[in-house]
Amino acid sequence: MTNTGLATPASLPTEVAALRPIRADLMERLRHEALTVPGNWVVEYGDYQNGGWHTLSLLNDTGNPRDVTIRDCPEPVATSLLTRMPAVRELLAELGLRCMWARLARLEAGAFLWEHRDYGELNDVERHRVHVPLVTNSSAYLILGGTKVHMSDGRVWRLTPTSPHGVCNRFGPARIHLVIDCYADDAFTALNASADSVADSVAALPTPAADELEEHVATASGLAQLGYDRAAETTLLELFYRYALPEGQVYDLIALMYAALHRDEDAERWRSKKAIMLGHA
Repeated sequence: MTNTGLATPASLPTEVAALRPIRADLMERLRHEALTVPGNWVVEYGDYQNGGWHTLSLLNDTGNPRDVTIRDCPEPVATSLLTRMPAVRELLAELGLRCMWARLARLEAGAFLWEHRDYGELNDVERHRVHVPLVTNSSAYLILGGTKVHMSDGRVWRLTPTSPHGVCNRFGPARIHLVIDCYADDAFTALNASADSVADSVAALPTPAADELEEHVATASGLAQLGYDRAAETTLLELFYRYALPEGQVYDLIALMYAALHRDEDAERWRSKKAIMLGHA
C-alpha cells in the first residue's frame, strides 16, 4: 500500500530546543546587520552540501572572517566582520557563552546540507551549538530523527549536532542564522534551562512504503544510466527531507544503485562518504 506522504504534527525532538526570546528591537537590528553588512561569503564543506550553503566567521582564532573551517578554539577573537556588527556583539554579550566559534550561515533557495553529524573531527570535550535565526522562511527547515523543524526567528535555539541531521531551504528567500559553537559552562546551562514549549512548524515525516523507495531508486538509476550522475545522487539524497528514514539509508541507496549498475568504484565511494558524513570513518 502506498504511503500518503502526509506529515503529521509532532513535538520537538530532544536534540532541538526553543530557548529564550530576543527583544524585538534587538531582533530588528540583528536582521538589518545580517542583510546589509556581510560580503564575500565562503563556500566550505563542499561534500556536505549541494553548493548553496555559505558562511562567514565572527569569532575564530585568526580574526579573518573568511577562515571558516571549524576547529577547537578556547580563546577566540573577534573577526573584522564582527567589529562592524554592534547588534551581534550585544547579543553575544547578553548570552555570555564561552564561545568556541561563531559564524553567519546563509542557506540559499534550493540549497541542501546533506545528512551528517558534526564535531567528529574535534577533541572529545563537551560543546554545544546555538542557533539564532536572523532571516528565515517557512520552507527552510531542519530534519532530525524523522522530524521536520522550522526554527522560527525571534528566539534562540539549541541543536545537538552530533545526531544525524540535515538542513534545506526549499523555495527561499535565503535563510541566515547566527551559529554559535560553545563549551559547556554555567551560562550555557542557564540558557538551556530557558527551553519552553514553542515548536513552530514541527511535523513528523512519513515512513515510505517499500514500493515508493523502489520507484525513487528506479528513477535515479535511469538518470545514472543516461550519464546524469549528480541528478541521480541528488534524487536519492533528497529523500532524507521527504521521509523518516533510518540513519544513512540515503547513502546506502546510492551505493546499491551503483552496485546494481556494476559501477563498483562509485558504490565504494558512497560507502566511504557515508562513513565520513556520519562520523563512522
